[in-house]
Amino acid sequence: MRTAAGTVDLEELGRAVKEAQYRHHRTLDTRLAAVGTTLAQWDALRAIARTPGASAHELAVATFQGDQSFGTLASRLAAQHLIERRPGHGRRIEHHLTEAGERVLAAGRAVTRDVLAASFGPLDEVERATLLGLLRRIGSPGEAL
Repeated sequence: MRTAAGTVDLEELGRAVKEAQYRHHRTLDTRLAAVGTTLAQWDALRAIARTPGASAHELAVATFQGDQSFGTLASRLAAQHLIERRPGHGRRIEHHLTEAGERVLAAGRAVTRDVLAASFGPLDEVERATLLGLLRRIGSPGEAL
């Protein structure tokens, strides 16, 4: 929506981004429950799959969590036998998926593909590419806010 001066209302723009994110998260959490996981757990499994052997701190950053929150989540995943934590160099603890974790990750990928395909379905490929480019541009690490 535009203001009287013809500019986009930035609060409304920010809220629209947040609404889309909230809708994705709520739908994904609901659908991922059917495969025995949550969005936070699935995202952690995805991050571990991308960087096997990563530390808890590296994975916390990758999943937008604090170190303590990720540690709690990793403990739950280990208790469910979805990940293994192994000693690394020095005091480092490395994280790896188990076979069960790989199965949950794969099932979650099918769910997320379906949810995101439906969500972004109204956009054609050019619009999707434009949206991705714009979001990457404003979300770039190192940009001062």
